[in-house]
Amino acid sequence: MRAFDGQISGNRPISRSPEEKKRQLRELKEALAALKPHAAATLRESLTAKIKALETELAGRR
Repeated sequence: MRAFDGQISGNRPISRSPEEKKRQLRELKEALAALKPHAAATLRESLTAKIKALETELAGRR
């Protein structure tokens, strides 16, 4: 299906409240800690990058 004008689609980032961002940050940290030692390095890098991005975004709002 195609999106129509004004429809929320995959082209726009999801706006989250600071509480939702804190929850997402906590969940990402838990997921990173729960990774097995043989997990792909790119997955670790991806999680770490997302964690750093959320931390800097939350630090800027204080």
